Amino acid sequence: MANSTMIHVRIDERIKTEATETLSAMGLSESDAVRVFLLRIIAERQLAFELKVPNATTRRATQEADEIVRTKGA
Repeated sequence: MANSTMIHVRIDERIKTEATETLSAMGLSESDAVRVFLLRIIAERQLAFELKVPNATTRRATQEADEIVRTKGA
């Protein structure tokens, strides 16, 4: 790589661990995945996936699931 730069991001430890394991199984590093992601943004001039605002039902279900996870660990 001729002229590289670094990107620093803060991410939940569990997400990083699971993503690293998944990427490793695919033969990719975190840097590889970010590079592919950014190249897709450049090529498509948009995110590689659609972002949507969740409706009230989805938000409620997510909140309930989060609460179940929190109380299960207590």
